[in-house]
Amino acid sequence: MTGSKPWFGLAGLVVVLDQISKWVVLNHIEFGQTIYVAPFWNWVLTYNPGAAFSFLADQPGWQRWFFTALALAVSGWIALELRRHPEQKLLSFALALIMGGALGNVIDRVRFGAVVDFIQWHTAGYYWPAFNVADSAITVGAVLMVFSTLTASDRKCPRGTTDKKEIPR
Repeated sequence: MTGSKPWFGLAGLVVVLDQISKWVVLNHIEFGQTIYVAPFWNWVLTYNPGAAFSFLADQPGWQRWFFTALALAVSGWIALELRRHPEQKLLSFALALIMGGALGNVIDRVRFGAVVDFIQWHTAGYYWPAFNVADSAITVGAVLMVFSTLTASDRKCPRGTTDKKEIPR
């Protein structure tokens, strides 16, 4: 891939897939209804006015606009990074997933005042908080971003050194 356009395309694809999945759920599952899929997996329609793991969900409403502004700011930063470093494929892939997921959830916050969640995993009576396609893209993107950062081969040496293996202490 060359240039940043493919990465923006990937982010757009994440938004589209996220919104289509939510549209299907909103048209086929009633709020609070649980549909058994497998011994570890249910479909369930919930709305999360907070962030990950329902963080700040119990607040009176300010968090809706805070998380919307935060996601837009992060997406703006990601757009700049994608333009600066489109050749860094793994990092750009990760950032595009995060951007697409963030924007998918922004659409929900603006439309519904909360994020539509519908995937529920569980085991032995323990339930993971419900999530969605956008959340999955953000999570995978974050893991890949950390991996990309830890395995980057173009790390800069401290000033005055020339060999990455000989860093003075």
